[in-house]
Amino acid sequence: MTIIISLCILLLVSYLFDLSASKTKIPSVILLLLLGWIVKEITTFFVIELPDLSSTLPILGTLGLILIVLEGSLELELNKSKISLIKKSTLGSFLPLIAMAFALAYLFYYYTEYDFKTCLSNAIPFCVISSSIAIPSVRNLRQSHKEFVIYESSLSDIFGVIFFNFMAFNTSFGVHTFAYFCLEIIIIIIISFVATILLSFLLNKIDHHIKFVPIVLLIILIYEISKIFHLPALVFIMVFGLSIGNLDELKHYRWAHQFRLDLLNKEVQKFKELIIEATFLIRALFFLLFGYLIKTSEIINPDSILWALVIVGIILILRFLQLKISKIPLFPLLFVAPRGLITILLFLSIVPESQIPLVNQSLIIQVILLTAIIMMLGIMFTSIKRKRSIQETRKLLHQQENEL
Repeated sequence: MTIIISLCILLLVSYLFDLSASKTKIPSVILLLLLGWIVKEITTFFVIELPDLSSTLPILGTLGLILIVLEGSLELELNKSKISLIKKSTLGSFLPLIAMAFALAYLFYYYTEYDFKTCLSNAIPFCVISSSIAIPSVRNLRQSHKEFVIYESSLSDIFGVIFFNFMAFNTSFGVHTFAYFCLEIIIIIIISFVATILLSFLLNKIDHHIKFVPIVLLIILIYEISKIFHLPALVFIMVFGLSIGNLDELKHYRWAHQFRLDLLNKEVQKFKELIIEATFLIRALFFLLFGYLIKTSEIINPDSILWALVIVGIILILRFLQLKISKIPLFPLLFVAPRGLITILLFLSIVPESQIPLVNQSLIIQVILLTAIIMMLGIMFTSIKRKRSIQETRKLLHQQENEL
């Protein structure tokens, strides 16, 4: 009973963090990690014994990954007006990821005795922008900036996971490896479209009062089965979300009329609301648990802080170059490149024999916290600068009116 009461209180506090984030500009992930860490310290101080929860973290992380990518893809619009934005966000999520992965892998390779493939596998988790942190943090930015972050971070999650799995599940790399990888992409795209049609049909036809939970369970089931066969399962999640989130684009096709798109759109809206709330719940639980598992010595570990600063420096340099080349305003997007859930999940996926001692939990935590704090300060600075600009404009207009 005590555990249930405590859990309810913690989740309600997490909800308050989410509500206040738009006012305080403090990313909720920092507060969630801090809250989880405080709970750990309280249980230690009062000698309260809790079961080992470390095995629960990967499960919550996988569910969070599925729901976050699904939520992000449901928000994306696919039409001609978005082509330029899609190109910029695709290149912005892919090229810096590859460049940073190889740059960081080279540094690991130079300073350790591990082979380059192992170094690359350990470098990839640091290269993925966390949509679970980035998307909620930009709710109050202008629409164009918000859309860019949604596209970029969602695609970064997908590219990062696919790239990591490609490196982790292949021992050699040649024409055969890349050909097989392309075949896997084609297979998962075909599965995605077939599954999307079937799930959309179910969404439209099920009259039972419980209809969304079976569909969510089927999505998770397809994702897990795809992972067993080493297929890029996140592509399915992305295709499904984009497809049912952009049903209006199908209205001019006659074959699409049998889906009763007007009624289906209403169901999709309800489904989207369910996914948003489920994503909040799983994300809050994940970061609370991760914060609970953090040790104080890992946060202030002096052995890894220099590497954390180097990694964050590379992130900012590559982001600066990316935004300049794409001709996208630097502020505040320069600072919106947080690392989070995917970084933790990929780090936990590295098999023990392939783990570099340098890449440890301390380094992961420090990079996540540093990127989140930099994003917080960047958004705060931009917000203050914008308010001053508005005030100065109003003063200037007022002076002009007085002169007239």
